[in-house]
Amino acid sequence: MLLNSKGKHRRPSKATRIATLAGVTGAAVAIPLMGATNASAASVETWDAVAQCESGGNWSINTGNGYYGGLQFSQSSWAAAGGTQYASRADLASKDQQIAAAEKLLDLQGPGAWACAGAGGLTNDGVDPGVNTGSGSGESKPEQAQPERQAEQPTTRSEQREAPKAESKKTVTTPTGDKVQKGDGEYKVKAGDTLSTIAEAEDVKGGWSKLFELNDDIVKEADLIFPGQQLHLK
Repeated sequence: MLLNSKGKHRRPSKATRIATLAGVTGAAVAIPLMGATNASAASVETWDAVAQCESGGNWSINTGNGYYGGLQFSQSSWAAAGGTQYASRADLASKDQQIAAAEKLLDLQGPGAWACAGAGGLTNDGVDPGVNTGSGSGESKPEQAQPERQAEQPTTRSEQREAPKAESKKTVTTPTGDKVQKGDGEYKVKAGDTLSTIAEAEDVKGGWSKLFELNDDIVKEADLIFPGQQLHLK
């Protein structure tokens, strides 16, 4: 339950630990609960100060230590304070929603529920923070952004489709998957061709060396041509 030392929303403060070690078990717990039945509230500025101490002011933090969000809710405290109506975990809720849940936890346990209550000056001052819990949780943010991404996708995909088509007109793919220049000559290389056999079959004056010279822009090595390349014969 929330109303005992194990039910603390956050790890106990230094003062609580000292009191417990001194043999007055439960005394430190009773202090936060004093006045807990009264309506409790704190300003947004106060919660910001508590969050700055608890999490460095990162309202979406999740370090995997079992505490979530700017005010470092444990999962049980988040549920007990009604936070699950906003998001499954505190770090997935908006700042306003986390503060709204914190207000309920403040009413249940008092300022002592937070180890950083003193650093943030957290008290039951009755100030209404005026937060807007309808601002949307962190879980809904991707859905809000989705229409923008969808609008961009057709253009991006179209560009991706166009690039290979443009490239395929100028290059051929080798057996190893590399791209080489295709060329625009009148002879299309077939499997098994060499510069020598092409020069002989097409009666190229100057033989394979002339053929190599005519196509040195796409043929980098005389003994390495690829099917699909188009060679100039003159």
